[in-house]
Amino acid sequence: MALANVSTTVQPDITPEVPVNVNDHLLSRSGYTMLAAIIGVFSVAGVLLNVTVIVVTLRHRQLRQPLNYALVNLAVADLGCALFGGLPTTVTNSMGYFSLGRIGCVLEGFAVAFFGIAGLCSVAVIAVDRCMVVCRPLGMVTFQTTHAVAGVVFSWVWSFIWNTPPLFGWGSYELEGVRTSCAPDWYSRDAGNMSYIVCYFLLCFAVPFSIIMVSYSKLLWTLRQVAKLQMSEGGSTAKAELQVARMVVVMVMAFLVTWLPYASFALSVIFIPNLYIDPVIATVPMYLAKSSTIFNPIIYIFMNRQFRDCAVPFLLCGRNPWASEPEASEAETTVSSVSKSNKVLPS
Repeated sequence: MALANVSTTVQPDITPEVPVNVNDHLLSRSGYTMLAAIIGVFSVAGVLLNVTVIVVTLRHRQLRQPLNYALVNLAVADLGCALFGGLPTTVTNSMGYFSLGRIGCVLEGFAVAFFGIAGLCSVAVIAVDRCMVVCRPLGMVTFQTTHAVAGVVFSWVWSFIWNTPPLFGWGSYELEGVRTSCAPDWYSRDAGNMSYIVCYFLLCFAVPFSIIMVSYSKLLWTLRQVAKLQMSEGGSTAKAELQVARMVVVMVMAFLVTWLPYASFALSVIFIPNLYIDPVIATVPMYLAKSSTIFNPIIYIFMNRQFRDCAVPFLLCGRNPWASEPEASEAETTVSSVSKSNKVLPS
């Protein structure tokens, strides 16, 4: 009887009524709530800004030009990241654990990687677009609709090619950080997974990064040469050149701040097997990368006066506080004028 009594009193303590949260040891409940709030703000803002870019482009015919195709493509990619990555992560963080199951992890990891790399490729395409327009390294070649469409198609095809292998066994998608979202598996030391991750890093980050740096470096060098020549002829474009330089620096810095920490983290985990990174710290680069969904439309769209003059009235019910700023378009005017002056550009 004594043993029976012990068993009946101890059993309820062994089987709790509420399931144990496997992530409690990674972060406190308030910590998950804070992360949910942060990624929620990023996601909602990203959805609103990128939807605005797409809707405004559809409403205004003058925006549907070849040079703007890559900008709109970037907005579509960022919208996909916010919808299929940011919002689900907000939900899982608010719950304190990843609640979507194994299939949900694979689908979320694939969606975020697919839209993320497409957006990253779009940034590289934008850099090449601007370099072609300003520098015209091939002389009489002009940037046409075929070039724009080719760049857009390439960004999606390239992303699809390198994000589908984990669906078929080469690499995998696993939980990352505080285990409320999924990404390519950076931790597995399996030879097949390692080979995939190395290829993925080189072709989906290193190549776009190199293209961006080379294109913008050539653009700045060309503008500098043109400014020197015009000043020697009695003109002055120093102020406009400074505007362009600032714009390019902001673009490159935003790219580095949002993507370089995540790439560095992944590279460190790949090549230093014994490296331990606290899950909370590992979450920071992931969130920085996802924050690009709001930085990209602000930098690439709302710093573009053509888009801004259409988007701001749409957001502010017809009002545009920047409409009377003639200097705001000075940088873009310089870019346009330089692209028409092949005789002063280096061959």
